[in-house]
Amino acid sequence: MVRRDKSNYMIQSVAHALDLVEQFFSDADELGVTELSKRLKLHKNNVFRLLATLEARGYIEQNRATENYRLGIKCLRLGRRYADHLGFVRQARPFLAELARSCRESAFAAIVRREAVVPLEASEPGDRVVRLSVAVGEPLPLHCTAAGKAHLAFEPGEQLSLLLPERLERHTERTIVALDRLVEELGETARAGYAVDSGEFMEDVSSVAVPVRDYTRSVVGVLAVAGPTYRIAGERVKSELAPAVLKAGRELSQRLGFND
Repeated sequence: MVRRDKSNYMIQSVAHALDLVEQFFSDADELGVTELSKRLKLHKNNVFRLLATLEARGYIEQNRATENYRLGIKCLRLGRRYADHLGFVRQARPFLAELARSCRESAFAAIVRREAVVPLEASEPGDRVVRLSVAVGEPLPLHCTAAGKAHLAFEPGEQLSLLLPERLERHTERTIVALDRLVEELGETARAGYAVDSGEFMEDVSSVAVPVRDYTRSVVGVLAVAGPTYRIAGERVKSELAPAVLKAGRELSQRLGFND
């Protein structure tokens, strides 16, 4: 029997509704019917009907003061349920809280999805005036973040080539854009057990990350601490931050059934 591509089974109205919801993934907090109509290339009547349906189900809500629309509370609940379904994230929460407390830096847990590393849970220190706010759910590049490199370093060669794009995009002057240089650093990361990003994605932000494994011995996610580059640097990384993150990653992996 010939298997048909799943795109052949798509329901257009459902696809339009999801396209509409995804418009709010951009920087715009609120959007009006006219703007959504332009973006989706749909008639205003169709957009209004989609909005009315999504609003009735709680996935979209209207700001009565501006009459524009924004994401509804059901989207938050959906995202939280997705995170809760991942045992890694659920088990990571106490480790994140402890890392944020002991390191006095923001800590987050992330997974790799669609050639990007995505933070799913974060904890921030309570006693820092200057601290990093982790954008949970925001995809980050693999090749120039500690979280991404911590995952890549333990991928087999054939999988590594699938995850990395043909051209490594430059984000700052420190971004590694030569594939052979990146592979060399990933080897160093695998030997050390942790990865470091020194302002490679965002110039003033640095991070340290470690892989987390489960009972299958596969890397299921990463733990990381991140903060201003002037604090995440030099001897502090080696003597304080890396040991703390390594310990948390090792203990979380053991809780997920990994036996080294």
